[in-house]
Amino acid sequence: MSIVWSFSSLKTFQQCPKKYYHTKIAKDVVEPDTQATLYGKTAHTVAEEYIRDGKPVPPAFDYMLPVLETLDVIQGEKLCEVKLGLTENLESCEFSAPDVWWHGIADLVVINEEKQLAHSVDYKTSKSARYADVKQLDLVAAGIFAKFPKVNKVKSALIFVVSKEFVKATHYREMMPKYVEKPAQDVARIEAALKNGVWNPIQGPLCKFCSVRQCEYNRS
Repeated sequence: MSIVWSFSSLKTFQQCPKKYYHTKIAKDVVEPDTQATLYGKTAHTVAEEYIRDGKPVPPAFDYMLPVLETLDVIQGEKLCEVKLGLTENLESCEFSAPDVWWHGIADLVVINEEKQLAHSVDYKTSKSARYADVKQLDLVAAGIFAKFPKVNKVKSALIFVVSKEFVKATHYREMMPKYVEKPAQDVARIEAALKNGVWNPIQGPLCKFCSVRQCEYNRS
């Protein structure tokens, strides 16, 4: 049985299969927005409107301006909030296509077909890059290679706009199958859990913040 997955949903399963079940399969638990997630959404909108429309950055987000100015001078076609999709055969498809296997959204993609190059950017509003996970960049790069066949190289970055830290990676078209190899193994674990109906909870320090009240480890 196949599922549609994203980097964030895979992280949820890795954190706790039971949480994944209730939020992604049964959908009887909706995780509420927090102050941090709402702030992050606003920051993403500020960045998108500056790059796409040239809209001035509000004073509260002035700290983002040096980063955004650096991105704005990159040569190429700038695309914001790019929806990407892959089939199981790693072919490009629409974000919500019937045969979509993986999907994700790239905050900013700059395409330079002349150089067969793309830049891929994901904005982060956490205060430190200490726990940065570049596997997200791997998946987005795979989606870019599929969607833009003239691109053979992707320069990717997680940009922490608060701390002004850049976590970079370079991706190559010939490595595309490798970028999804490990995540595909985890997806197979989700499909096995779906088939068997077994979603074992994992106890950890985040249990007290979890929205899944049906769990024996929930202490909220």
